[in-house]
Amino acid sequence: MLYDVIVVGGSAAGLTASLYTARQSLKTLLITKDIGGQMLLTNEIQNYPGFTSIGGFELANKFKEQAELYGVDFVYEEVTGVEEDPPCPDLCFKVRTTAGEYSATTVILAFGKTPKDLGVPGEQTLKGKGVSYCAVCDGPLFKGKTVVVVGSGDQALEAANYLANVVSKTYLIHNYDKPIGSEDLVEQVLKLPNVNAIANSKVIELKGGARLEKIVLLTNDSQSREMQADGIFIEIGYLAKTEFLKNILILNSKNEIVVDRDGNTSRPGIFAAGDVTNIAYKQAVISAAQGSIAALTAYNYIQRLRGKTAARTDWRSITPVAKRG
Repeated sequence: MLYDVIVVGGSAAGLTASLYTARQSLKTLLITKDIGGQMLLTNEIQNYPGFTSIGGFELANKFKEQAELYGVDFVYEEVTGVEEDPPCPDLCFKVRTTAGEYSATTVILAFGKTPKDLGVPGEQTLKGKGVSYCAVCDGPLFKGKTVVVVGSGDQALEAANYLANVVSKTYLIHNYDKPIGSEDLVEQVLKLPNVNAIANSKVIELKGGARLEKIVLLTNDSQSREMQADGIFIEIGYLAKTEFLKNILILNSKNEIVVDRDGNTSRPGIFAAGDVTNIAYKQAVISAAQGSIAALTAYNYIQRLRGKTAARTDWRSITPVAKRG
């Protein structure tokens, strides 16, 4: 089957993109390993418009259910390659997965980034239970509490700086004599009265039951200690797993897909949205907005290929596929 659009990624950007293309009556396939992506890392989201508080899993499923209403097909596989498909009557693309291959006139890449894990005992079982990878997303959940930021560089410093205005106490754990990062930012963070930097230390274990309770540290002199904390923010960077795209798209130094404001990549017919792109801000609401933009851009690209009129909005009242007939 030749789809009009294949969307790669099952979180805010990808699910929104698939909703918008399906509402434009484009045959849409969404390929993803799971539904939710980084939204699944938090039990509570407080900054998505329309919801005072909602679980990451619940929000992701609301996205999915809405996309399904308009006829989006779902395949739960890992994408391993994207390439042009010469046998197509028009220019189109073949998307390869670990289980097969699919063809479409356009492709929207919206599979986000993967936060780097510490790789210590307890981390996986406590994700979303005090273990977070996004200070801006989850910081307000720890208002008035004690938290730890682990990492070096501006990412960790910015997290500590932000959290200082939210939580009661922040410990910045790093494995150097002094924090590494922009000189002005280091100075600013170290002056904050409720931020305490713990030098020459690394986290070796996270302990807790229903929630994170203790963090085990190892110092450079091989001494270990435990400290109590309500939350830990792991700020050691993110991975854009885009190696399979290097031969077809332009990527930046962070391996992010370079896009313009309309979601166009360097290859006509391939669009991108969300955290996997070079857009600066990484938030669910921003990813969703970018997903809708990329979807409408893809729709207009297809309309031009077919000699039809382009569209700029999606305000139409459409009967969902699930309710037709």
